[in-house]
Amino acid sequence: MGIVHRATLSPSKQELVEAWLPSRPWAEGRTIAGKVAEYRFDDPDGEVGVETILWHTEDGSVLQTPLTYRAAPLAGAESHLIATTAHSVLGERWVYDGCGDPVWARTLAAAILTGARQSQMFFEEDGRRIDIPARMEVRGSGRGDAADVPEIDRVDSVTDDGAVTTVLAGAVDLAVARIVGTPLGEGRHLDGTVGESEERIVLAVLRRG
Repeated sequence: MGIVHRATLSPSKQELVEAWLPSRPWAEGRTIAGKVAEYRFDDPDGEVGVETILWHTEDGSVLQTPLTYRAAPLAGAESHLIATTAHSVLGERWVYDGCGDPVWARTLAAAILTGARQSQMFFEEDGRRIDIPARMEVRGSGRGDAADVPEIDRVDSVTDDGAVTTVLAGAVDLAVARIVGTPLGEGRHLDGTVGESEERIVLAVLRRG
């Protein structure tokens, strides 16, 4: 489960991503037109926010940007830092490209291997929990349990090849579609539906792990 704070961020998530995209080879000069949807996974330690946002672009593509939010810098991940932002409730947050964060890799691998869905997000108001309707549904294709998920405490490399980012993290090899719909090959995977569509689109594949 994941609590969402009624808060403002300065710069906003969209502003952060818009400023970062020109440095990404897979963005190819695309410009964000607006948010499509998002999905989150829980950090087992409750320290790191893990969120993936899908964005419409002006040319009709949909970009996928995994993000992590931390209360302090992640050692050795300077090249994956997008920027910092001021959170009106939590204070300064360090925002990373999730592909360079071992917590993101661990949560994605766990979802794929165990067949998990995204976290249910909610507000707390006057002591009551208010669930937030999901704008997209994701699920892993595996049928394992937590014991099948390898320990991931580092990211060894992040490589962009066209619209696919490959992440090597310990025993895990993950491929992520930066442009949604890009073929990722066979393997256990995370797929999802957006809005009213019943079509399931593969978002990431676990090639090894």
